[in-house]
Amino acid sequence: MKKLINKFLVNHSLIYKLFLYILTVFLIVYLFPKGGQFKYEFQKGKPWQYENYYAPFNFSIQKSKAEIEKDKQQIIATSKQFYDYNEQTVVEVKNNITQKVAEALLNSNLFESQKKNLIKKVDEIINTIYEYGYINEADRLQLNRPVITLKKGNKIQDIETNKLYYLSKINDLINAKIGVDPLTQTESTIQTILFDELKPNVSFNNELTNKNLEENLSKVSYTKGLVSVNQRIILKGDIVEGEKLAILNSLKHEFESQVWSKSNYNWIVFGYTILVALAFLMLLLFIRKYRLEIFENNTKVTFIFFNVILIVLLITLVVKYDAKYVYIVPIVTLPLVLKAFFDARLGLFTHVLTVLLLGFIVPNSFEFIFLQIIAGIVTILTISELYKRANLFISVLQITLVYYIAYLAFSIIQEGNAKSIIWEKFVYFALNGGATLFVLPLIYIFEKLFGLVSDESLKELSNTNNKLLRELAEKAPGTFQHSLQVANLAEASANEVHANSMLVRTGALYHDIGKMENPMYFTENQSTNVNPHNELTPKDSAKIIINHVIKGVELAKKNHLPDRIIDFIRTHHGTTLVYYFYKMEEKIGGDDVDTSYFQYPGPIPFSKETAILMICDSVEAASRSLKEPTAQVLDDLVEKIVTKQLESGQFMNADITFKELQIIKKVLKKKLKNIYHLRIEYPE
Repeated sequence: MKKLINKFLVNHSLIYKLFLYILTVFLIVYLFPKGGQFKYEFQKGKPWQYENYYAPFNFSIQKSKAEIEKDKQQIIATSKQFYDYNEQTVVEVKNNITQKVAEALLNSNLFESQKKNLIKKVDEIINTIYEYGYINEADRLQLNRPVITLKKGNKIQDIETNKLYYLSKINDLINAKIGVDPLTQTESTIQTILFDELKPNVSFNNELTNKNLEENLSKVSYTKGLVSVNQRIILKGDIVEGEKLAILNSLKHEFESQVWSKSNYNWIVFGYTILVALAFLMLLLFIRKYRLEIFENNTKVTFIFFNVILIVLLITLVVKYDAKYVYIVPIVTLPLVLKAFFDARLGLFTHVLTVLLLGFIVPNSFEFIFLQIIAGIVTILTISELYKRANLFISVLQITLVYYIAYLAFSIIQEGNAKSIIWEKFVYFALNGGATLFVLPLIYIFEKLFGLVSDESLKELSNTNNKLLRELAEKAPGTFQHSLQVANLAEASANEVHANSMLVRTGALYHDIGKMENPMYFTENQSTNVNPHNELTPKDSAKIIINHVIKGVELAKKNHLPDRIIDFIRTHHGTTLVYYFYKMEEKIGGDDVDTSYFQYPGPIPFSKETAILMICDSVEAASRSLKEPTAQVLDDLVEKIVTKQLESGQFMNADITFKELQIIKKVLKKKLKNIYHLRIEYPE
């Protein structure tokens, strides 16, 4: 029994996740709708033997395989062709031609005005050819579109094919500009230079073209219209053929794929359970592989699962009341909330899985899934900083616009025209956008319920008018200035290595709040030459210095700072030594010194952000002691401090790479040089 209890205690976190997983799957399956199978039999070309039949609910008419294939062939025939524009080739060609033309003109007997005219013509030829590009002959043979898509650096534009230049077209241009026989020797030389040096810079991008084609093919609509509830489908005695057959087949498919019956109830529940279990298993595996720190935190895993259940519950309630209101539910709040507390990638991944699950509940599932995934992607891409309210308003407008455009496109596809569009849905999308604005108070509620910290909270905490930071500025002004400087260095470093810059900046502002207890024992706060450490032993001095970490944690808890900020206070010195007083003790007592009196209690940094703070704190503090902070001295200082921390194992638990350390060192060197650069001496 004791072994069993010990085993349970050791694996309690994993057991809790298993329980949460099973409970979530059960709840989601329980929320799925119930119904019956399609009870009528029919055959193509035979009369409908039952009573007049009306649509029991809204459903889409499925396209036949031939119609789908036709759509795919149309996409293949009209899909964009992508070409790459090589700017480096243009630069090389211009340099080579300019140099050789200059040499040719230098040795010629032409007047200066004639030389300038020839140079002007050469420039016009080069600029004309490379305005849209010079395509090689092999790729030119693949041109079968009147318009192609040209990728020029980070820009993509559609251009007419006839604007590209090729060999024969270039010959005509050169002859038109320079002239034809008889030519002067100089003109002939320049023509030869142009023919020899002009090189193709536009080439066919097979990978991008195929990727675009695959994306377009994946968006093929499998529906061609919509049958509304209570719409007459077929009369008794009508022949089952053509449009009627297509509608009946679509309706049968709807019943078999989305509605349950008593005969196969258990089997379908079993099938749904497998699918839902797989979806949540994928979510857990994703978190475990890519977000291990979240996976190890049961509160965060519970929070993610809770949000998924909440969205499914809302959609289920709306569908049971009236499915036409399904687009009022602000599903995009899910990726928004997860992005606010974690990151965009996790938010989008969870959103996509949730929308796929909702496809079992809502009518017209393909349309719903497409619209919601597109809206989720737009949400992730447009809202970069949630704590900036203007960003949220602008993004909500963009999301609503995407809903409008996508729904309009779907309606046209289904009906074949724009006459049957349900304009009422545009009001639903607008209400959806308004409901999305509720995400800010929702984030605040979640912070209080689950003890999490969002960017909005970090923004509030990083305000220097905050009560605790004002107190730090009053009691320990030197420490406050040091914290500001460290915050700037840490934020710049975090941005370069794609860490959470807002989190590390906030942590840096609070990392030394423990110094408020005894501010005069820290050199940055000593306004006179009186040093209270002169009257203490090295051990006592070290104890006071070390205690600022412990006092800082106590003060942070007393002021209800989040655990994520307290982590920075705990770890910013790791398990390093109070080196100055350690060396003083060595001078007094020899080499046999007990390091435990001079060592910070730790723990060592356990995240990229806390590691960045440790580095920036040490570097900033050490740089203040430099008498002549030259560029070389600053470089050596940064290298020495980071190397020492690395060798002492301070970064063993932090997910920071050697490459990221090199980037951080580079940032710190640059920033310190900007801080300590020499200024000219002003005249008196």
